[in-house]
Amino acid sequence: MTPTPTRETDWRLRPIVGLLSFLAAISVFTAAAHLSPVSPFAWLTLVTLMVLIGLSNLLTLRIRSNFFVHWTDAATLVAAVALPVPWLIVLVAVSVTLAKIIQRREPIKAIFAVAKETLVATTAGLILASADIETLTTTSQLANFPPIQTVGLAFLAMIVIDDLVSVPVIAISMGMPVLQMYRESLKRHLSLSVIRFGIALAALVLLLWDSRLLIAIPPLVLSLHFMHMNRLRQQAEREAWQRLARATDALNEVDLDKVLRAAVDTGVNMFGAAWVEVDFRVPAELGQAADVRHVFGDSSGILEERPDIADSEGEPTVVALEGQRDTEDVGELRLYFARPTILPEREGFLLRTFAASLATAIRNASAYGLLINVADQHAHEAQHDPLTGLANRRFLVEEGKQALEHRPTTGAIALLTLDMVQFKEINDGLGYTAGDAVLVEIGRRMLATAGADAIVARQDGDEFAVLFTALPTPALAMHRSRDILQQVAEEYEVDGVPITLVPRAGLAVAPADGDMTELLRRASLALTEAKRTGQRIVPYSRSLDITDLDRLELGGQISRAVAASEFTLEFQPIVDLATGEIVSAEALARWHHPDRGNLDPRRFLDAVERSGQLTAFTEAILDQALQAAGTWAAAGHPIPVAVNISPRSLLDRRFPALVEQLLDERGMRSESLVLELTESLTLSSMEIVDQVLAGLGRLGVAIALDDFGTGFSSLSALARVPVRELKIDRSFVTDMDASAEAMAVVRSTIELGRALGLAVVAEGIERVDQRQTLWNLGCGLGQGHLFARPLSHQRFLASLGKSAFGEAMEGRQAPVVRLPRTGEHFGLRRRPRSSNE
Repeated sequence: MTPTPTRETDWRLRPIVGLLSFLAAISVFTAAAHLSPVSPFAWLTLVTLMVLIGLSNLLTLRIRSNFFVHWTDAATLVAAVALPVPWLIVLVAVSVTLAKIIQRREPIKAIFAVAKETLVATTAGLILASADIETLTTTSQLANFPPIQTVGLAFLAMIVIDDLVSVPVIAISMGMPVLQMYRESLKRHLSLSVIRFGIALAALVLLLWDSRLLIAIPPLVLSLHFMHMNRLRQQAEREAWQRLARATDALNEVDLDKVLRAAVDTGVNMFGAAWVEVDFRVPAELGQAADVRHVFGDSSGILEERPDIADSEGEPTVVALEGQRDTEDVGELRLYFARPTILPEREGFLLRTFAASLATAIRNASAYGLLINVADQHAHEAQHDPLTGLANRRFLVEEGKQALEHRPTTGAIALLTLDMVQFKEINDGLGYTAGDAVLVEIGRRMLATAGADAIVARQDGDEFAVLFTALPTPALAMHRSRDILQQVAEEYEVDGVPITLVPRAGLAVAPADGDMTELLRRASLALTEAKRTGQRIVPYSRSLDITDLDRLELGGQISRAVAASEFTLEFQPIVDLATGEIVSAEALARWHHPDRGNLDPRRFLDAVERSGQLTAFTEAILDQALQAAGTWAAAGHPIPVAVNISPRSLLDRRFPALVEQLLDERGMRSESLVLELTESLTLSSMEIVDQVLAGLGRLGVAIALDDFGTGFSSLSALARVPVRELKIDRSFVTDMDASAEAMAVVRSTIELGRALGLAVVAEGIERVDQRQTLWNLGCGLGQGHLFARPLSHQRFLASLGKSAFGEAMEGRQAPVVRLPRTGEHFGLRRRPRSSNE
């Protein structure tokens, strides 16, 4: 940091000034002791030379704020030739002292100037001692002109002594490097010194030609001074405008930092300031308030901290950075000088011109910076999710492409995709604000667990992805993915409500020759398999490609299969747990494929939904089910048939009309049909779903809620859907003996059905003790292998003639409320059994 020109600087200069004063005093006292008498005519010469030296010291040319030129050395050289050394020293000391008194210079500066000029005169006098003129007369003494080389050596010695003494003192007072000041002084003194030396020689010629002409030298010097001053001012003005042009060229930057550095450099080098300060207002950015910046610098550049300038000499030169068209000023430019300085009019005009250019440059650079920031923000928003702040799918794909193009020779790249089971129920139950809060927390947990070498992205809705770009081994992908899933599955709390999510994930390791599109396809395929099978995470394997192709192939055959009646039904009885009597039947679809044999619904239902043949398939299945129910009724067994329908059927406005048409064609009442809806169906507030459910309700078709207890929507589904029956999922029935949680679900479902007057059917009953437990809990209906496996239409019809499936439990005590028997629950009346049955 540059030293501040305070009292500390004065104390640093005092030893130097003191030493110079001591040497000058010795020189003056010695010269005074050796003064020789002079003639009356010589006094006129002495007075004339004294006026010449004093005048030359007063006539100072200011080139810049820190650079001055005067004629003292030329006048001193004339006196050194014309006078003995003692008279020269005394005359210079007296003349300079009077000049400084007239200028009212500060004591330390006046003492320094007198001492310096005295030592310079002493040096010149000693060199020219051999050329002293003892007696001056009117007679021409040109023959006594000293050798030109001696005069030149004396003048050169004067310049050298002047710089050796002056430059360090000025550099210290200005706070500038001494070597830099020497270079600048040498550059500026060279041409001016030659001119002053020529004028000194001309004055010597006049003096030695006729000493009476000496009186004409001061007016001559004064005229030359003004001529030279005008020439120097013109030259300085040209240079100033050239420097201003270069300075304004340096402001043609769009980088604000470069503009400020150029401003500091110009203030220091062009105007001679020791420090430069720029205060300006930064335009408001994206709704934020405008900010004020303070930049401070010196010859070394922009400073990190603003130095203490409270003790600086004089006030700073301040110029406003004006706004355009009467707008508010941009700020201020302040120049601090090492000593009190008032800029002349020309430099003031240059400074104001430069300030105007600086104001324009700051406005332009600030506006450009604002545009860059806005562009960067838009680019960030285009690649990031606004809710969670995570990368979006676009950024994920771009980074994935880069990672795959520059993949290391060792290690692996992997992609994990995951979404949450039935996350929409959180939005429906707690609101979208709660859902957003959960999504943000999911992103935070994933980001904290994934690691620095992974990219976490939110692709869409509740679907997230993690791209591992620097795995040491492929096996590590599964380990890190499980850590992420474990964190995501931890309990959440939103507005005091505990929430547990079940994530499903697919993982794919990038193939050696695959691109990002292939990696995304594999991860998506694995995720689909995880959601289909209910697994927490599924790694990609080639078998998934075969399965997917298999689905595509089956999907292309759905239309033919419907036309060829390849889809058939098997029926599993639903029995009264008390008596074992059949009260209804569930229709289970089978595909008798000509090449693949009998296919389970899990093999082809996805293909049916994707094929565009869902309506035709549903119509065929419902028609067969109603046909079977009609056959049973004709045989004296009017029991309803339950058919599982795809959730997508509720998105078809024509579905109620289709059901009504099939009932009419088969001559069946609506109570003959039960439609089973899977509870995993997202029953949102979609208007079309409400319309379809309302249409089914007007028909009187019974609705059963299948797999009850496996999702989040149990109570909301009961409130939205005209449910008449709850079916307990087989997983709870299987685990109820070993799991308290499963038993609690079974018990609460039975109690809920009793409270709402709904039939409760337990699925998957395989053992007698399970039947007994369910009976004791109050469950009235059940199905499972304990009673019968799915039967063909003919075998099921034959089984209807049997008395019951299993022993009756009529005499056993159970805390149950007897439900309507068989068809009575669904509005059907069973005819009395004959004695032949």
